[in-house]
Parts: sequence; C-alpha cells; structure tokens
Amino acid sequence: MGIYTRVRIAAKRAFESIRNEKVKQNILQAVPFWVASSLTGLIAVLYARLFALAERGTQYILHTRAWSLYIISPACFIAAWWVVKKWAPYSRGSGIPQVMAAIELATPRFNQKVAKLLNLRILFIKFVSSLTMALGGGVIGREGPMIQVAGCIFRKINEWLPAWWPKISKRNMIMTGAAAGLAAAFNTPLGGIVFAVEELTRTHISYFKTALFTAIIIAGLTAQGLLGPYLYLGYPDVGHLSSYIFLWIAVVALIAGLAGSGMSKLILGIFRWKQKFRYSWQHILYVSTCAVILVTLGLFVNARAMGSGKDLITSSLFTSAKYSSWYMPFLRTAGPIFCFTTGAAGGIFAPALGAGASIGSTLSGWLHLADTDTNMLILSGMVAFLTGVTRTPFTSAILVLEMTDRHNVIFHLMLAGMIASLISMLVDKHSLYDHLKYQYVHAVVHEHEDAGKELTVSVKE
Repeated sequence: MGIYTRVRIAAKRAFESIRNEKVKQNILQAVPFWVASSLTGLIAVLYARLFALAERGTQYILHTRAWSLYIISPACFIAAWWVVKKWAPYSRGSGIPQVMAAIELATPRFNQKVAKLLNLRILFIKFVSSLTMALGGGVIGREGPMIQVAGCIFRKINEWLPAWWPKISKRNMIMTGAAAGLAAAFNTPLGGIVFAVEELTRTHISYFKTALFTAIIIAGLTAQGLLGPYLYLGYPDVGHLSSYIFLWIAVVALIAGLAGSGMSKLILGIFRWKQKFRYSWQHILYVSTCAVILVTLGLFVNARAMGSGKDLITSSLFTSAKYSSWYMPFLRTAGPIFCFTTGAAGGIFAPALGAGASIGSTLSGWLHLADTDTNMLILSGMVAFLTGVTRTPFTSAILVLEMTDRHNVIFHLMLAGMIASLISMLVDKHSLYDHLKYQYVHAVVHEHEDAGKELTVSVKE
C-alpha cells in the first residue's frame, strides 16, 4: 500500500471521527431542549386546566353566592400578594419583564444574579399566586406567568447538566424557554418564534434557531397531545368585509393603542405612588380596596368586569351578543390596573386582548356594522391594545392570527398593530415591559430584594 493511499485512508477516518463527534455533540446539546420543552408542554396543560377551574369557581360563586365575593375576593387578593411578598418577590406580575431582565443579565459577570429571577420557588409561587387571584375574580391571564415558568424550567435543566456535557448558552436557553412557554400557552408556534425575535431579543437568532424551532414544536405538540389541536379562540367569520373596513380598523387601532399605552402609564404611576408605603397594612389596605372595587363593578355594573376576558371575546365573536355597552372598555381597562398593581402574580396578555375586543365591539355597535365587519374590528382592537402595552405589533398580529386561523386578514391585523405602535409613542417611548425589565435589572444587580418594597426605577431615555 502506497503512502498516498495510507494518507487518504487516515484522513478519511479522521474526518469520519470528527463528523461522528460533531453529530454526538449536537445530539447532546439538543437533549436538554427536548426534555425542557416536553416538561413545559405538560405544565402548560396542567396550568391551563387549573386556571380554567379557578375561573369556573368564580363564576359559580358569582351565580350562587354573589355577596360572598366581598369576603372571598379580598381574601384571595391578599393571599396572592402575601405569598409573593413572603416567598418570591420576583414572581410578581406577568413574568415577562423578569425573563427579559434574566436574558440581559445572562452574561459571565451576572450569571449568578439570574437565579433570583428564574428558579423553582418562583415557578411554584407563580402558580399559587396567580391561581388564587383567578379564584378571586382577578383580571389576569396565565400566558405571561407561563413564560416565566418555562424560563425557570429551561434554566434549571441547563443548570443540572453534568460538567462533561457540551456547554449551552444560558441566554439562548432562557430565550428558547420563554418562546416555548408562549407557544404552549396559546397554541401559537409562529407567535412564539416572533415573540422571541421581536420582544426577547433584538439580535440575530442564527446561533440558536434550530433549538428555538425544535423547542417550540415539542412544547406545542406536547400540549396538543393532551388538549387536542385546539384554537385559543376559534374560527370567527371575517369573510365579505366592507370596502371601507380599513378606515374603521385605523380608528379602532388609534383608540385601542392609546388605551393600552395609557393603561401601562397609569400602572407605572401607581407603582411609583406605592413606593411611599412603609408598612404592610398599607399594602393590605390597597390590595383589599382593589378587590372590593372589582367585585362592586362585577356585581352592580357587569359581571364581565371580572375574569381574564376570554368569555367576553368568544361571546362577541361567536354569538348574537356582539356589541358591548359603552362602559365595557373602561371596565376591562380598569380591571388589569386593579389586579396588576397589587403585587400578586398574574399576566396581562389575556386582559389586554379582552380590553381591545371590547373597544372594537363597542365601536361596531355605535356604527351598526355587519357581523363580519364587527368581528374584524374586534380582532383589530385585540391586536392594537396588546401592541399598546407590549409595543410588539408583529407578535400581537401573529398571536391573534393563530388563535383564529383567519389568514385572509393578516394585512388587516398588521395594519392595526403598526398604527397602534406608532400612536403609542405619543404616550410613552417605552413599553410597560421595558420599564419593568429595567427595574428588575437594577434591583437584582444592586441587591435590592425587599419583598415589601415596590420597584420604581424607570427606563433611561
């Protein structure tokens, strides 16, 4: 055998060895994503069922012993606030700002700080607090909390890997978990991808796109395997739209975008005001007052002032009761303010969608629009209000698109999102999540973890 042949055989074996080692390393790096995604899907299903059960419990009380809500709701609100204050201060609120802060802090310098924002205690307290709020009739959602829960799961799986395992970027792991959490919560895989790109990071995703896509697919399929291939909302009729519908979409987007950003601004103002509280009884008094006001609105004005708002959306889209009363947008906007500022856990995604739907429904009633045009304005209001809160027009449009499977109105929804995003700049240059993210980053870096103290640092201009 000649030298050339021996060199060629040796080179071939070396190449195959390198290739096999690379394949092995890729598989080992993928396994943690697969495991974490499967767990995320399972927990998302459990959370969804428990949340629905809590909301049904509220409705049962409302229809059988309505007056007892004056005791039950304040008790639930105080309990939900207390467990957060006592055991996991960084589990308060939605959870999305905490994940955004964790992604920003996932650097060699601050890696140890990330554990304050994403850990198993936060996962457990997030469930307990938000479910307790839901049982008390709180205007909250489960989607934001599920994003933080998924971030906790992915981070913990990465932390548990042995020293010899191929290293995985902590930042990519958290971002992938958050996107998988949203996809599993809403059953919106494209929404999870767009959310990761538009909200969680402004950087290119080429370095972890395979892991991101795989995690979203596994989490979504796990949830679908247990719940079935459901749509979050259903199939509203948006065919045969009027030629002038774009005009009314623009009007709804302007109103809903201003309402969403205005609500966010008011929430931040209340947080700053609460900074003056020095004693626990002041927080308890505030939380109790919010609960009593919400119950009073639910009993004496409209029962739909309470709850996540999904019932209002489905009723407006799929029944003959399409038009909301003039005061419904005010109720649905006030509800998240009362609940989000308590300091308990609970998301703002679903309430924002409900508030936007009420704006579209109310305006359609004033204009006496046809059912299909009304449905279009309801969907546009949902996109616009959520955009006013998050400043993510494409994520908002894709989420609503996937919730309804109405691909023929994608341009209508994107128009609503873009208009809302632009008009929201008049109220505040930054989203609610941006403000809260900076607060959490500041608090964690400077070790300001005080369960009885509200975070009040604002985004720097």
